[in-house]
Amino acid sequence: MSKLYIVPTPIGNLEDMTFRAIRILKEVDLILAEDTRTSGKLLKHFEIGTHMHSHHMHNEHKTVENLIARLQAGENIALISDAGTPAISDPGFLLTRACVENGITVECLPGATAFVPALVNSGLPNDKFVFEGFLPEKKGRQTRYLELAEESRTMILYVSPHKLVKTLVEFVTYFGEDRQICVSRELSKLHEENVRGTTREVLTHFEKTAPRGEIVVVVAGKPFVKEAKKSKFSKEDNKE
Repeated sequence: MSKLYIVPTPIGNLEDMTFRAIRILKEVDLILAEDTRTSGKLLKHFEIGTHMHSHHMHNEHKTVENLIARLQAGENIALISDAGTPAISDPGFLLTRACVENGITVECLPGATAFVPALVNSGLPNDKFVFEGFLPEKKGRQTRYLELAEESRTMILYVSPHKLVKTLVEFVTYFGEDRQICVSRELSKLHEENVRGTTREVLTHFEKTAPRGEIVVVVAGKPFVKEAKKSKFSKEDNKE
């Protein structure tokens, strides 16, 4: 029976590629890659000669029907992204959903994804958390911030380096100056960095040091404020 394999790729360090991922990529009939130039370097490094097709956010709506037909015809296909696990803020959901709807087996391999090490590195509570990915660019951004300002769970966001300072300014505005955050960049790479502190402290740091590389921001949830118990009798009641 044919199968769609969702195959995570390293987010930086090539040593994070699993033996199983290499084997699957060698065995399938076709590899769908977000950017064939980027993935070509990865495949060359691991001596994988499987044919690739481009599959990205600009063409995935048009290619799904053809890919389903190929899977139904008996081909095995692997989907990879430029880095990390496909469908996590990357293409993959549409094809996966179409496979499920058509009774085609989908198998997602475990592997690299940026938000998990960022969450663990942060030192913030990780028993409950929400993954937000990228916030809306314009429409709906303020509304989302107002909702997140009331979120009690730890929040994880992806932020482009050239928008980090602007985003941290927004954090100060909506979350306050004292909310604890951690900015992780270049995870698993040579210059990995985790900057922890309050929103104000981290903003000050990156105002002085221009951020580079892939960035994940982890934000503490809204602190729980326990309401003081009201006295059984009011002051008025105690007056003689």
